[in-house]
Amino acid sequence: MPFIPHTDAEIKAMLDVIGAVDIESLFDEIPKNLRSTIGDDVPLGVNELTISQIMHQRAQKDRGGICFIGAGAYQHHIPAAVWQITTRGEFYTAYTPYQAEASQGTLQLLYEYQSMMTALMAMEVSNASMYDGASALAEAVLMAVRANRKSKSRKILVPQNLHPAYQKVLKNIVRHQKIELIEIPFNAETGQTEMTTLEPYVDQDICALVIAQPNFFGVIEDTDQLTQWAEANKALTIAVVNPLAMSLLKPPGEWGENGVDICVGEGQPLGIPLASGGPYYGFMCCKQKIVRQMPGRIIGKTVDLDGNAGYTLTLQAREQHIRRSKATSNICTNQGLMVTASTIHMAMLGAKGLSQTAATCHAKTNQLVQSLTALNGVKLVFNRPKFHEAVIQLPINAQSALKMMAAHNILGGYDLSTDYPQFKNCLLVCATECRTDDDIQQFTDKLERVITTQLGNACSLVPEGF
Repeated sequence: MPFIPHTDAEIKAMLDVIGAVDIESLFDEIPKNLRSTIGDDVPLGVNELTISQIMHQRAQKDRGGICFIGAGAYQHHIPAAVWQITTRGEFYTAYTPYQAEASQGTLQLLYEYQSMMTALMAMEVSNASMYDGASALAEAVLMAVRANRKSKSRKILVPQNLHPAYQKVLKNIVRHQKIELIEIPFNAETGQTEMTTLEPYVDQDICALVIAQPNFFGVIEDTDQLTQWAEANKALTIAVVNPLAMSLLKPPGEWGENGVDICVGEGQPLGIPLASGGPYYGFMCCKQKIVRQMPGRIIGKTVDLDGNAGYTLTLQAREQHIRRSKATSNICTNQGLMVTASTIHMAMLGAKGLSQTAATCHAKTNQLVQSLTALNGVKLVFNRPKFHEAVIQLPINAQSALKMMAAHNILGGYDLSTDYPQFKNCLLVCATECRTDDDIQQFTDKLERVITTQLGNACSLVPEGF
């Protein structure tokens, strides 16, 4: 159905019927001091040629650059068939499958996605995705408060080595829900969450414990001990994981004796390309016993009177389109197109392909660290088992080093002091299977040149005879 906007004459006719002078007068009851001015400086529309030129100029900024930045968004190889299939009209224009009789293809794909995620995470239930990894964590916290009826405190233990963006989104979403987020410090030597930091909360009423695996620094956590602690203290566990890493590491459903209660994370590593910040999607899995507290869609499989398989949305009362005031979530957006790509991506790679990709990423990260730390003054900060990321310290200013390397087509990592001021001149670096030996050597050579230049300039500023 084409979109035909109202003409000026039609707008005037409608305003005349209701006795309004203009559209602005429809909102005169809202005080001016409460009105948002965001968007007032949006320029007027331009013609097709101009907007095409603008978009090409902006696209050029994303081209080139050998990327060693991870920090939650990763450049992985995506088979060409993934997006060739994903962008077929049947998937590309699919809407929420409310009408099961007209949406069997979409519903089956989402059902397969759920099956794959439960297998990857060793969990009992998966929904059909959330908005992104950070908001999925916030939804998991709200879910834990509803599900843990033994707890009355609404206290959530959150490790400081959790992704900073996740921490910020979590605070923004739950801050008006009377939920107390308690930060748990990490060991400055290992980057891990130590069990001793949980001792003050042994006798307290704690609703849930958040566990990141790997954490923001790429360090592998002792998830078994953390999960056991939570269970012993009657707290639910919320795992925040990299889905690709779970093909290589012990999955959340097997942590401790009984596994975690809720598992969330960002699905971008599973077939979603880097695209200037999105779109991505969040995944969420949980134990069967608390499934009725899970937000988002769940696709169920059944058979009809003739014994044919059929798929449909189930437990829909959790969503806003059924009973908005009592829904478990009103922001449970289903990133359907991204989930479609991930389903096809996982189906093409299979369990073996995913684990091989993860193993290659691990090997490449180790190779990168060995190459960089061989340079004079470059040190590895956390000498612990890691996945994807590692933290290195430079003998020069990290921010200026990144700018100089960017000028030479090297995106050299993430300045860690942005979120952790105590890690001055430290970079969070990452290497996936896409990074070649030549890429790593180029990074090493450029960084060595930058360090030599910076230290040389610093020495030249020292007065003679100092």
